[in-house]
Amino acid sequence: MKFFIDTANLSMIEEANALGILDGVTTNPSLMAKEGISGKENILNHYLKICNIVDGDVSAEVIGITYEEMIKEGEELAALHPQIVVKVPIIKDGIKAIKYFSQKGIRTNCTLIFSAGQALLAAKAGATYVSPFLGRLDDVSTDGLNLIEEIRTIFDNFGYETQILAASVRHSMHIINCAKIGADVVTCPLPPILSLLNHPLTDSGLEQFIKDSQKMK
Repeated sequence: MKFFIDTANLSMIEEANALGILDGVTTNPSLMAKEGISGKENILNHYLKICNIVDGDVSAEVIGITYEEMIKEGEELAALHPQIVVKVPIIKDGIKAIKYFSQKGIRTNCTLIFSAGQALLAAKAGATYVSPFLGRLDDVSTDGLNLIEEIRTIFDNFGYETQILAASVRHSMHIINCAKIGADVVTCPLPPILSLLNHPLTDSGLEQFIKDSQKMK
């Protein structure tokens, strides 16, 4: 399973990359705004900075919601760097744009997926990734993991190569359950990834090893 970090914060990306397990980055306009990045030129330059840190895919989201706007923005983003994956919302014009990009060899990440039907349409159109929003479904008392299971079954039934990118991942058990279900990718902030390291028996065992090693000096 691939690990992506969901942020536009360069320090967080560098820290995650230093672990040696980072496969890519996902961003969106909200994350850019959180870092105080605004204006077209600044946003494009920020994507380049991210691409220079990591070796894997970097999802860059279009702002427009019409077919023409998405095509124009997506082509510009894709031309920016080979690692860029164009992030497109699951709307009618978005599906049309994904089909266009697929035919042009431009990779896409279909975002804001909340149903198996949406994921199926995106895969049919040729999306590279689909992003079901696990945590946001949990927030409205809906089983987000069940959606990922449904998508996994459908994609396996018909051999779709579209990768399931579990988004809105909130904690370590989300990551573990996504791995058990068969999500291809999880994207989340750095803390849930780091929390996978934690276990009280590891802490107590290490403490004992240190104490015993001091007796050997």
